[in-house]
Amino acid sequence: MHASVSARGDGVIDRGRLRAAPVVHVESVSRSFGDRMALSDVSLRVGGGEIHALLGPNGAGKTTLLRLLSGALAPTGGLVRVGGLDASRGSTELRRLVGVVPAGDRSLYLRISALENLVFFGRLQGLTRHAARERAEHALERVGLAEHAQRPVNRYSHGMQKRVSFARALLTEPRVLLVDEATHDLDPDGAEQIRRLTIGVAARGTSVLWATQRLEEIRDFAKTVTVLDCGVVRFAGPVSALSALAASRRYVLELRNGSHMVSALNATLRGRGRIERVSSSEYLLAVDPLATLGQVLAAIEAEGVPVLDCREERSRLEGAFLEITRRAAR
Repeated sequence: MHASVSARGDGVIDRGRLRAAPVVHVESVSRSFGDRMALSDVSLRVGGGEIHALLGPNGAGKTTLLRLLSGALAPTGGLVRVGGLDASRGSTELRRLVGVVPAGDRSLYLRISALENLVFFGRLQGLTRHAARERAEHALERVGLAEHAQRPVNRYSHGMQKRVSFARALLTEPRVLLVDEATHDLDPDGAEQIRRLTIGVAARGTSVLWATQRLEEIRDFAKTVTVLDCGVVRFAGPVSALSALAASRRYVLELRNGSHMVSALNATLRGRGRIERVSSSEYLLAVDPLATLGQVLAAIEAEGVPVLDCREERSRLEGAFLEITRRAAR
């Protein structure tokens, strides 16, 4: 039997009866479109107040999974439950329970104000006119746009429009927030504002599923991650565990007088790393997992080869992601 959910007069979910149920529970889910399988045997669980990343390239199945969780799609097979509700039924209760921040900018009416947008969408979600305006004002305050509430959205910057999309998703104080590629076209400051907003929402107990193909943005942000590739789960667990899967760390070094020393340096670094020449002055260094970069650089300097510059070739998360997908392709 499905957990029952009641709504107060202002349209906000009474969550008391939902606390004992898993917040997000996806079990052995598949979804096909004709003869194309978009998701195959996908499972994940997300706890209250947790930021869970869905990581993968374009076409991995991230957006399809978010649509299943929002009730916009029904699975071909498997179980999708959100806050104790069967998401495949797409009920009014589910729509109040889930907030969605879609990719792109086509979720708002650009010629009317942010406040008018939110009141309109609040009414669509079943709020009374008074409650919709009250909640719209509160949501705009939460995203830092209260002073601009009456401005037409087409006069907002791209980052401000994305914050209005967040405000729209927060109208019913959702228990689950689904965020699809929220920062892919924002500048660094705008992206950081969106991440701070998300951290604040999670701190209030909302579970967040954050879909992205940008690996570095989940470091020190998401707690757990599911890596999707071609609709299949390649990894599921803590972000720290994903990072640890990288076989080695790779750095680009600029060395002085290193061209005749490669063989000698590799003999010195045996068990700690390996170096190879890639241009007249640049070298690629792979540091073994049990060694530190400082130890390796000190060993190179001790051989009389000054290190002029050192930069990370690829993040550990990116290395781990590529390692996982390459293994799957074998």
